[in-house]
Amino acid sequence: MIGLIIIFSIAFFMFIYYKVRIPKEPEPVKKEIMNAKARIALGLFIAGYGVNQYIFYMTKLSLYIGIVFVIVGIVQIVAGFNRFRHYKGEWKKISERTSNT
Repeated sequence: MIGLIIIFSIAFFMFIYYKVRIPKEPEPVKKEIMNAKARIALGLFIAGYGVNQYIFYMTKLSLYIGIVFVIVGIVQIVAGFNRFRHYKGEWKKISERTSNT
């Protein structure tokens, strides 16, 4: 129980960290990479919170709400991971072009 709380607390603070770093980044592609990482952290937080609520209350209602939270969290994680992979590839292309000139 305490391990789950630590995991989604760290995920929440990582979400805040990446969201604060986004405006400070000069490169638009790096901003998108930070946004993708923030989305992954948000997904971990939402999914962890849903699991934690079910473990804490152990009712049918908390089960249904927890399932919704876990599904939304997984969708955020998958979308963030796909965006991260895409923009990481774009960053490699840009850095290769600038190093060749």
